[in-house]
Amino acid sequence: MNWQEVRKIAKDKLRPYCRVCPVCNGVACAGEVPGMGGVGTGASFKANFEALNRYKLNLSTIHDVREPEITLKIFGEKLSLPVMPAPITGTTYNMGGAITEDVYCEEVISGSIMAGTIGWTGDGADPLMYGSGIAAIKRNRGKGIPIIKPRQQEEIIKRIRLAEEAGAIAIGVDIDGAGLITMALKGQPVSPKSPKEIEELVKSTNLPFILKGIMTVREAEIAYELGVSAIVVSNHGGRILDHTPGVAEVLPEISDKLKGKIKIIADGGVRAGVDVLKLLALGADAVLIGRPVIIAIFGGGREGLKIYFESIKNELKQAMLLTGVKDVKNVSKNILRI
Repeated sequence: MNWQEVRKIAKDKLRPYCRVCPVCNGVACAGEVPGMGGVGTGASFKANFEALNRYKLNLSTIHDVREPEITLKIFGEKLSLPVMPAPITGTTYNMGGAITEDVYCEEVISGSIMAGTIGWTGDGADPLMYGSGIAAIKRNRGKGIPIIKPRQQEEIIKRIRLAEEAGAIAIGVDIDGAGLITMALKGQPVSPKSPKEIEELVKSTNLPFILKGIMTVREAEIAYELGVSAIVVSNHGGRILDHTPGVAEVLPEISDKLKGKIKIIADGGVRAGVDVLKLLALGADAVLIGRPVIIAIFGGGREGLKIYFESIKNELKQAMLLTGVKDVKNVSKNILRI
């Protein structure tokens, strides 16, 4: 099986929820939520893709880099590449249901381990969503990171305890999920969090605590001051608020202020190894990938995910070799041109 075969199978299974477009840029699926598109006009999804695409790489071949180093250590775990699957739920109402929630979570966690990285799992209105992720993480010796919606405090802490019992590597809240109407409609309200509430969550666990959905310098600084271990610069794949900037637009501002003080993970529009390198150059320590992971799992399960990540590894190494980058832990902005 190769990546093209994986995409072909996924296209059949995901139809009509995802067209598996030649370029996953949010144009064909704009407004398709539920589904795989961006909310409203789709501008936020498209902004992620466009912001990354505006950056070009400076070709450089006069240097002594021969074997680029792409491994990375994060949350005490060594990764074979600085890439992890983003937390995703909703296989039935967003993806058509050809794969169940529990199978999806198991394949993401197992496939990530096969690829030498760590899978993230999500949360949603159906208790099966968070529970499926926790079960998969527990079955795989804690090798995973569950992310919780910004529910009421006691509900979040209850889910943190489940993550601890499963032996999870870290835990987090996707605070940008505060706008999810589906959660409220199903009697599980979500909302923004005050600094005091975030501090309470950080102090409620010994696990590294992640805040996903940070898009401003101010909120990144607040997260750092409250003892958060890592932030994910993300607009929720463009699925929460229309007309936000792209992740690659705001990432440099955030990394200029906080690089080295807090782990910075970027999530938005990554499709290939060159995209990974661009976000690292803009200040990310690691990146998350969303929609292509869905295609990989629906088209080939854990093997499909391994194939996709092998492709990312090869593309990343090649891009580093041709820009003179020796190590993913030290990528200069000078390789970029805009």
